[in-house]
Amino acid sequence: MKKILIVEDDTLLNTTLVYNLQEEKLPAASAFSCAQARKLLETERYDMTILDVNLPDGDGFSLCREFKKNFPAMAVLFLTANDLERDMLKGFELGAADYVSKPFPVKVLVKKVKTLLQLCSTRQEQPDGIYEDGELRIDLRSLRTVYHGKEIQFTPLEYRLLEIFTSNPGIVLTRQKLLEKLWDEQENYVDEHTLTTVISRVRGKLEGEYPYIKTVYGMGYLWNGRQERRL
Repeated sequence: MKKILIVEDDTLLNTTLVYNLQEEKLPAASAFSCAQARKLLETERYDMTILDVNLPDGDGFSLCREFKKNFPAMAVLFLTANDLERDMLKGFELGAADYVSKPFPVKVLVKKVKTLLQLCSTRQEQPDGIYEDGELRIDLRSLRTVYHGKEIQFTPLEYRLLEIFTSNPGIVLTRQKLLEKLWDEQENYVDEHTLTTVISRVRGKLEGEYPYIKTVYGMGYLWNGRQERRL
């Protein structure tokens, strides 16, 4: 059973979210401050946290950074009145799975939560180094890709990009985050032009009728994978 932690100091909103999530058979717990959230995480593990940015004893961005360090498998969804583009980008760069601005329709938020939890479960079920959805199979261990029954050749850098995308399904990755990950892992410099070229090449080799790499204008890219299945 998936469990959700809601870190929100607005008591009415927090309890409303708990009620609506539990109506969908999603157990949820409330924390109204950073300190309360940390206390709950000492004794319980959560699959997702819904996190406000403005909290009475700290800020959600710092708390997200802390969560991602201590609980890397826990998904983070920001829920905040901070709707500036720079705040949204900061949230995604910290590893958030989604960023929702207030006000918002509660039923839409619940649907987002269910979708993100499903994506997280799918990712955990996948064998390490393999993406498989019935049409596309990427084996990062053997560097072999088959799409619609035909083998596709990718360069090492292209495989690294695919690894980053398939390891973060449904999560918007900014260009800066992609550059950092490519540089850190490859131990050489990847510039903006190279990133644009590599994304274009992967799309050209991979995408037909279905767009696996989706551009989120003004923000970055996300892996728009089909419903993956366990091998």
